Amino acid sequence: MTRHCHHCGELWTIAGNPGRGEVCMKCRADLRTCLNCQSYDPRVAEQCRERRAELVHDKAAGNFCEYFEFIRRKWEPKEVKLSREEAARANLKKLFGD
Repeated sequence: MTRHCHHCGELWTIAGNPGRGEVCMKCRADLRTCLNCQSYDPRVAEQCRERRAELVHDKAAGNFCEYFEFIRRKWEPKEVKLSREEAARANLKKLFGD
């Protein structure tokens, strides 16, 4: 289990939590965001399990939440969705064995 950027998966190797202005060295995404917090849960009200935290509307933007704790998790790359045309071409290639 590692701490890493929610956007690209770059490892965060520095001890402690990132500051409000800290960004990923690879993709420049904010690191102190709801998407990197252990309290973030898209299935609960306001997408946060910490009841005392103030509401943050943009979950991918840096914020000042005092309950932020960088989550440790296994990095799983996001699925890249193909356009309709690309998906059709891929299916044709599969069909004809290319």
